[in-house]
Amino acid sequence: MEKVGFRHLAESTKADHDVLQPYLEEENTRTADRVLEMFTSLKDKDCGPLPVDIFEHGLQTATLALQDGADEETIVCALLHDLGHYVAPMNHGRFIAELLQPFVSEENYWVLQHHTVFQAYYYLHHIGKDRNARDQYKDSPHYDSARRFVERWDQKAFDPAFKAEPLETFAPMVRRIFARTPHVAGAKAPLSAAVA
Repeated sequence: MEKVGFRHLAESTKADHDVLQPYLEEENTRTADRVLEMFTSLKDKDCGPLPVDIFEHGLQTATLALQDGADEETIVCALLHDLGHYVAPMNHGRFIAELLQPFVSEENYWVLQHHTVFQAYYYLHHIGKDRNARDQYKDSPHYDSARRFVERWDQKAFDPAFKAEPLETFAPMVRRIFARTPHVAGAKAPLSAAVA
């Protein structure tokens, strides 16, 4: 493969970007497979005292969303919502929100960012904290969507006896979401802006 000639971006030329841009566009086509590979790597990972691993939790959450009639984008969000748990446990909601942001609605982006505080409603009172921390977001137009996401799917997806759909059910959905034209803040953006 031809290499670009710059050592610093400030030195780059149009000829460099004529080489670089097709490579970046091709790399973007591999995102879905890489995300699915990351998700699959969570299977059988130590999950401490949790009754299911994060892979199974994602499958169960997505299955519940599917059974509830959610749209494909929301089902993919349900599947992947805890993808960053092992590398960014303290902000895994923002991790997955940023990964999916160019391909999902503002509503699903917000739900992913905030799902952890909405899930905390179900346990914070057991550790002496305010379970209603989610209420700081009461004025958000996406509050009810986040509450519903957690109440109906996320918090119910820790059941070792639950028969979740296999990953093969969801993989085509993931590929379709990542095949969308990426956007930035609701506006279409050049592909290079999404990978720079």
